[in-house]
Amino acid sequence: MGGQTILLSMDQTDWGDRFAVLMISVRCGDRSLPLGWRIETGEANIGFAGQQVLLERVRAWLPEGAAVRLLADRFYPSAALFDWLIAAGWQYWLRLKGNLLVDIGGAGIHTTGDLAAGMRERYEAKAHLFDVSIPTAIGVLHESGHPEPWIIAMDCPPNRAAVLDYGARWAIEPMFSGFKSRGFRLEDTKIEAPKRLDGMILIMAVAMYWCVQAGQDDARCNPTATEKKAREQPDPNHWSVRKAYRSALSWFKRGLRLLLRRAASALPLPKFFLGMET
Repeated sequence: MGGQTILLSMDQTDWGDRFAVLMISVRCGDRSLPLGWRIETGEANIGFAGQQVLLERVRAWLPEGAAVRLLADRFYPSAALFDWLIAAGWQYWLRLKGNLLVDIGGAGIHTTGDLAAGMRERYEAKAHLFDVSIPTAIGVLHESGHPEPWIIAMDCPPNRAAVLDYGARWAIEPMFSGFKSRGFRLEDTKIEAPKRLDGMILIMAVAMYWCVQAGQDDARCNPTATEKKAREQPDPNHWSVRKAYRSALSWFKRGLRLLLRRAASALPLPKFFLGMET
């Protein structure tokens, strides 16, 4: 992996009241792409037992010795998840709820909410979570205009930059949108069987990889006039650069539109794998 750390995000989405889908995605550029998922029937918060099955499956696919960091929202951290991550040798940035037991060796601090109360920033390198005293570092950051602080557990020295890096998890949200209303509209299907949904997600995951790759390649080889002007501008704050960012389509959306246009016109489709010669 050339010394790079693989960023994985774990999150859950619901398809109405029919299915809960726990998904692990891998960060690719500015977005995430689906890597593995687990489906349960009904509206449910899939607990650690389901998380472990998915984590073990994904771990088996990764190169031996690869550096991996897991990002997850506040609904997932548990003593069992921390134990699994430590045993697997994975790094982590995990958002925490405010009602978790925490010990920092200071009087008056009993929960993560106490830790964050009234604080704009706080960093504890030797905290212990839960009643089983899981050792971890914790960073707290409450930025102006945000209703709640970020309380982030991490395996690295806690600081502002590390807390902000947790924001990489948000790349999974456009991925979910790509499956739903802004892309393949999976929620409009009438699928009732989990196995059929699993097969449909697999097909759409492959299509999503194709769309992102096609969109990325099109942006590189066929830039718009606005994109060309922005690339020629050395100042990243120049108006032309800001305009290009505002008007730019995501790689996924750009690739999807390209594929649909070419299919409708009976033109050759972009290669599925650019490294493959025909």
